[in-house]
Amino acid sequence: MDMNIFIVEDDAHIFEALKERLEKWSLRVTGPDSFDDVMRSFIQIEPHLVILDIQLPKYDGFHWCREIRAVSKVPILFLSSRDHPMDMVMAMNMGADDYIQKPFHMDVLLAKIQAILRRTYAYGEEAADVIEWNGAVIDMKRGAIRRDGREADLTKNEFFILAVLVQANNEIVSRHDLIRKLWEDEHFVNDNTLTANVTRLRQKLAVLGLEEAIVTKKGLGYMAVTL
Repeated sequence: MDMNIFIVEDDAHIFEALKERLEKWSLRVTGPDSFDDVMRSFIQIEPHLVILDIQLPKYDGFHWCREIRAVSKVPILFLSSRDHPMDMVMAMNMGADDYIQKPFHMDVLLAKIQAILRRTYAYGEEAADVIEWNGAVIDMKRGAIRRDGREADLTKNEFFILAVLVQANNEIVSRHDLIRKLWEDEHFVNDNTLTANVTRLRQKLAVLGLEEAIVTKKGLGYMAVTL
């Protein structure tokens, strides 16, 4: 299996040293495009392991650990110069798989990474099925959408409509097609009920600042747009 390691480390020297050593073990290494929006890169990359520093620009590693754990079971390894026991306790309580203090011995770190990968993927576990949309994370397995630490409470029909519109990739989905798709999913929805569901969906997306991301195309249907 081609393994991808996602390293969230703002020290360029440490990042490059890790990248060089891990690539010698045929592991692919990537980092976030921006420390302001680590989740966007995480979703695009779909890594097999995340290495997180605690002290990062904008948001700390604990913040990104919470965001990742909300949508994925991917193993997370903290790598930090902070040596207070509570930092390790917090990391583990948030779902981290290991915690290594800097400075560290590279061979020890590599051994821990390989052990985590063997333990996690020995039985073919896959990464969570998630989609990034307008800065929000849509978890297809849980039927949930989160943005900036907040989650919209959608019904099954509301989430189904959202998923269909987002997966249409900025194309219009007709009312007929939406009703037909819901019918095939054993959820009978007539025209008036569809309108009510879309209205409630917009109202709930307002909690995430996304109420305008679902638009009506008069006489055609609905469309999920990029804001």
